[in-house]
Amino acid sequence: MSEIAVIVGAGPRLGLLIGKACAADGMSVALAARSPAKIAEAASAFGARAYACDATQRADVERLFESVGTDLGVPDLVVFNPAGRLAGPIETINPDELDRPLGILRGAFLVAQAAAKGMLAKGSGTILFTGASTSVQGPPEQSAVAMYKFGIRGLAQALARELHPKNVHVGHVVVSGGIGALGDAKDTSARPEEIAKSFLALHRQHRSVWAWETIIGPWTGPVL
Repeated sequence: MSEIAVIVGAGPRLGLLIGKACAADGMSVALAARSPAKIAEAASAFGARAYACDATQRADVERLFESVGTDLGVPDLVVFNPAGRLAGPIETINPDELDRPLGILRGAFLVAQAAAKGMLAKGSGTILFTGASTSVQGPPEQSAVAMYKFGIRGLAQALARELHPKNVHVGHVVVSGGIGALGDAKDTSARPEEIAKSFLALHRQHRSVWAWETIIGPWTGPVL
């Protein structure tokens, strides 16, 4: 029986490619997005199922895991990949616009909780979060982004300490530097298809050498 991967926040670039890498490795793949119609055709090309899910909403997350459980089974790998951007000097940011970045942080918890329940019952699994340089360094005029990215990193670290002894691997992948365009032959920016392989490699680590965080980026630097 094949393993099951769930990619939450399966946008047309990295999220979709993580799913594709998992499918190529023989896994059954579920891709969850707020607008699944945008990825449905690409998902079907490698046999993935597309689901509608706004990860900031508890009911959506619960419905997603119930549906995946019915259709495929308890996931072996869950990746949390949603992102949001709210930049600018702090005095100009509208506090009402913080709902989206803070909602993503809440969504990371909701998805991790739903994934952990099934994995703990099964006795194994992997939960991975997509990070960025703003997860570990708060740059100027990126206070809102750094706030939720730091929060997700803290969540991943705490869950790694809690769940690793229970045979559930938790990891945080920090992508340092810009992500290149799909199909670009240059390697001065991180190639999205290679980033996707890094997620799969983290899932495949032997538990005697589990990493809770990995930092990746192009050879030209700077790497954190």
